[in-house]
Amino acid sequence: MSRPVILTAALTGALADRNQCPAIPYTAAEIAAEARRSLEAGASIVHVHARQDDGKPAYDVESYRKIDEQLKAVCPRAIINYSTGAVGVNRETRVAHVRALRPAMAALNMGSMNYAIFSHSKKKFLHDHVFLNPFGDIQYYLEAMNEAGTLPEMECFDCGHIYNAEPFRQMGLLPNKLMFSMVMGVLGGIPATPRNLLHQVESLPEGASWQCIGIGQSQWSLLPVAVSLGGGVRVGLEDNFYLKEGEMARSNGDLVAKAARMIEDAGGRVATPEEAREMLGIHSIAQA
Repeated sequence: MSRPVILTAALTGALADRNQCPAIPYTAAEIAAEARRSLEAGASIVHVHARQDDGKPAYDVESYRKIDEQLKAVCPRAIINYSTGAVGVNRETRVAHVRALRPAMAALNMGSMNYAIFSHSKKKFLHDHVFLNPFGDIQYYLEAMNEAGTLPEMECFDCGHIYNAEPFRQMGLLPNKLMFSMVMGVLGGIPATPRNLLHQVESLPEGASWQCIGIGQSQWSLLPVAVSLGGGVRVGLEDNFYLKEGEMARSNGDLVAKAARMIEDAGGRVATPEEAREMLGIHSIAQA
């Protein structure tokens, strides 16, 4: 029987806008509609950054609450995963929506790094900042997630970030079933190559669940490698706009549908939301 592969849809991100890709959702209703398209195409998890109606990033609880209500109304089977990533935002604000809404999952960035976007055509940096996640802040987010019954999705942008989990395992702050995301291809982090992905996977604690997040077109070259190594995959407009070079996706559903076909071609099948909950140990968490 084909192995179930957990497929996540990252719907909107925080930086990109409709000048770059017209399909990026902004409002709560638009985000929920994209979530439904993604689930229908094969995703089981939806990863969400809140936006203001004009597309600017939103970090307040009420913005997330509107999204939460819409998601649960439109696609109640979805596993909801909210971001806690931000630059220049205090740590209480970064996790307040997790405390209030108690999502099944939330992203947990596992280390600090230079984070940039460089234009090769213009030969200049379009974004250039330091993404701060000191150990004290990671502990603070973990404690909030534990209180909320939320599974931390540990986002690792480089090899050292994987090992940053060990102190928190020893402190008893991480669940028995660990979930890691290998984020590859961000300038300032690990380059997106199959060799690097293999090294990252071999660095994981035994028995951990994981997914590969390839940025840009590396999404497609890394996907079959991740499936062959036993991992899950994330696609979506947060990470990549294109189905192939020159062909922009019209929705997150387009990207998820392509990923689902590629998973089947690689010998797997997309996991249902119920299977994904069982695999990640979050089946007992109610999203009501």
